[in-house]
Amino acid sequence: MEKIVFESEKDGPVEFYVLEQTKIGGASYLLVTEEEEGDSDALILKDVSMPEDAEAVYEIVEDETELDAVAAVFENILGDVDLTGME
Repeated sequence: MEKIVFESEKDGPVEFYVLEQTKIGGASYLLVTEEEEGDSDALILKDVSMPEDAEAVYEIVEDETELDAVAAVFENILGDVDLTGME
């Protein structure tokens, strides 16, 4: 499982494991977790980078409609994962 480090404006470096990635309607999304093994909380991140950005910029998906739709896609891709309760 790939581990990536994000630079948070508030908290400094934050490490996540990438469970899956997908592209929907031209937008790239990552399903990430802080733990490599077992059950843990997951986040869906959206690439909000601008073409002129030197590095990718990701934000946590907070819009409930978008979150539900993207979570359903990740559940379909992963098959054995239940992403209920994502908020």
